[in-house]
Amino acid sequence: MTDYTRNIVHHPQVTPPITLIRGATILSMDEQTGNMERGDILITGSTITAVGRNLDAQGAYVIDATNMIAMPGMVDSHRHAWEGQLRRINPNASCLDDYSNATHFSFARFYRPADIYIGNLLTALGCIDAGITTVIDNSHNSRTAAHSDAAVEALLDVGIRAVHASGAPVAGEWDKAHWPGNWQRLQEKYFSNNPESLVSLAVMAQLEPTLWAEARRLGLPIVTEFFGAEMAAELASLHQQGLLGADNIFNHCTALPDAGWKILREAGVRVNVCPRSDAHYGIEDGIFAIEAAQRHGIHPGFSVDNETSYSGDMFMEMRVAFYLQRVMGMQQEGCGSAHALKTLPAARLLKAATLDGAACAGLQEKVGSLTPGKQADLILINAADLNLYPAGNAFGTVVHAAERSNIDTVMIAGRIVKQGGKVFGVDSARLRAAIDESRQHLFAAAGYQPDIFADAFLPLEQTA
Repeated sequence: MTDYTRNIVHHPQVTPPITLIRGATILSMDEQTGNMERGDILITGSTITAVGRNLDAQGAYVIDATNMIAMPGMVDSHRHAWEGQLRRINPNASCLDDYSNATHFSFARFYRPADIYIGNLLTALGCIDAGITTVIDNSHNSRTAAHSDAAVEALLDVGIRAVHASGAPVAGEWDKAHWPGNWQRLQEKYFSNNPESLVSLAVMAQLEPTLWAEARRLGLPIVTEFFGAEMAAELASLHQQGLLGADNIFNHCTALPDAGWKILREAGVRVNVCPRSDAHYGIEDGIFAIEAAQRHGIHPGFSVDNETSYSGDMFMEMRVAFYLQRVMGMQQEGCGSAHALKTLPAARLLKAATLDGAACAGLQEKVGSLTPGKQADLILINAADLNLYPAGNAFGTVVHAAERSNIDTVMIAGRIVKQGGKVFGVDSARLRAAIDESRQHLFAAAGYQPDIFADAFLPLEQTA
């Protein structure tokens, strides 16, 4: 443990030998397992061993899940975790320049390894609190090897399941000598001798074949911020050269023409879409691309992207997605569009937030559904809470009404990390002190005077 952890998270790494979740309403997200109005889940160590009715196991640690909904932990397919301490600093941002001014071109330049650690730690803890058990960490502020180490160690310390995509900073000074060799160094230091680690390694790179080649030499997935209208013209050449494949993960995919979607489908590129981010920042056409993806046989995961403008929970992503697709459908019908949009029901949106997200992360064989043999990454939602009871429809309750406060229990690999509505092992006073110290450093270094009532984040040259 390094000095910047400050002993903030100190939960014991203990998994009950046998756990029995009894009497839950089960949304398995597995067609063969199905859903159950009242059922049980048997977990041995880190693995789901049975899902059914009237299960029993001698000596099991029993969780009474009466009036609770059991479902897979949610998957955030794209989050810039290092920005955790910048939450809601820019709530009214309306374009990507607004976002970049509040991150890359300002505070990002002054991040120390300790700030990266605190950002990742806070984001990962927030994910667990919100029922997100897996996150793809898009880390595009890895200024030195120490910054990269800090990002990985925060994820490991929290105990979340994560894919850490190590990327280069967008602006400011950084140690170019460690790039892209940093990828191999990270792989050897944290992952080569630990195949059971909850955290795995990927890379973050734009449409750069040289960097992609290095990633593929190391066997690492490649995460790309992909904006369809801007970048579609490059797809055909990349595809013809055999440079697109199932190890590519494309974020956003806004405004991508049909020809581009066909290429992504043929190449097996993994996709995630951003219901809130694309609209909030007016990315290209401002509409998340689920309709076009589904039309071409691609089932994208959902992603929060960042917390600098809005909340970090997947419930809001599903709700925004539900209503945006309704608006899209009405617009297409009113305009006589050639494409008839079939809006997705609540159950299908929950699949995007769980199993489809797991597939985007390349973890669909491990997580994303309550399937015997998979890892026990799951959550229990207290449907007896005042805002949820009575649960007239289980999928509707989760997608349209549930919130972070309704999550009673979170398990990752069979280990209970939240129970009774409280995340385990967090020294809240130390966490807040570390966040405050980090913000004070960043604000001072950037010459920023915070105003919690401001309508907008002003570029630093206007605030200095």
